[in-house]
Amino acid sequence: MNIDIELLKKLEKCINTESPEIGEVPIKVLGYGEISLVFELLEDPANLAYKRIPIFDNEKQVKRHIWAYNEYNRLLIEEVGLNLPQYDIAWFKDDNDKIQFYCVQEKINPESVGNKVIHKISNQEIETLVLLAMREMQKVWTYSKQHKTIDLGLDGQISNFALINYDINSPRVDAESKLYYLDTSTPMFRINSKEAMEAVLFLKSAPSFLRWLLKALFLEETVGRYYDWRKVTIDLVANFFKEQKPELVPNLIRLVNKFFKEEAPEFEIEPISLEEVQKYYKSDANMWVIFQSVRRFDRYLKTKLLKKQYDFYLPGKIKR
Repeated sequence: MNIDIELLKKLEKCINTESPEIGEVPIKVLGYGEISLVFELLEDPANLAYKRIPIFDNEKQVKRHIWAYNEYNRLLIEEVGLNLPQYDIAWFKDDNDKIQFYCVQEKINPESVGNKVIHKISNQEIETLVLLAMREMQKVWTYSKQHKTIDLGLDGQISNFALINYDINSPRVDAESKLYYLDTSTPMFRINSKEAMEAVLFLKSAPSFLRWLLKALFLEETVGRYYDWRKVTIDLVANFFKEQKPELVPNLIRLVNKFFKEEAPEFEIEPISLEEVQKYYKSDANMWVIFQSVRRFDRYLKTKLLKKQYDFYLPGKIKR
């Protein structure tokens, strides 16, 4: 891919993690992750989306993540049969000898991403979109079921899927629509029960005084849920509360339960209830609010009191 490393280096010299779009190097924010920012470089003619992941301390960690990232993408494309945008990696050491790391993807139309699409189409089409996402996920869990040494996972939120050949002037979804899967920067796969990625690095976005606690109490459970199709589906459905479409949740629960029973009976997945989706969403939303509040406090300590750079971008207030 035609990645402008010099422009990325220039960006790192003047980076503004509090107001990313007003820095010396103009960017357009495409989305926020828990530890990263997804953006495009407005001065770069290449049609690329960059995901900045500032978590690596040494080249050994970088090399392991590059291998895991490339292998995860390869598995999803060649072995599982998912559609992914073109992808690449960019990394370098900045003027302070600090590693800066980017996952890079071919930029797709932001309006084709699932969480945007659901606000443009009918409720029936939304159900079709969710069904299409479930069928894409089925490919992943079928592969894991058939390959005992490799266990694949993914994050199945609707914002991680995008429609191929989506017409923004005539938005529609039908049974023949095809999807991209987008979120591959966190390589979710295990070989003989061992994580391919170094999962503990993803705690780097948490304040240092909390990392030991998060590792002890939540890391294994948080990572592990992405390997459990039922839990991934609960997260998918519960996310419609955040997307301000709570009225769809009961029908979506019926949809996924019917799917598990009729299209994936070999997985013997227990039906999902409205109560557990509501409970899950409330717990997840509360945890997110607390975590982001602590991170904002940590940013204040580092930037205002200690006069240091804060490496992570924090999203604004999210309506839930």
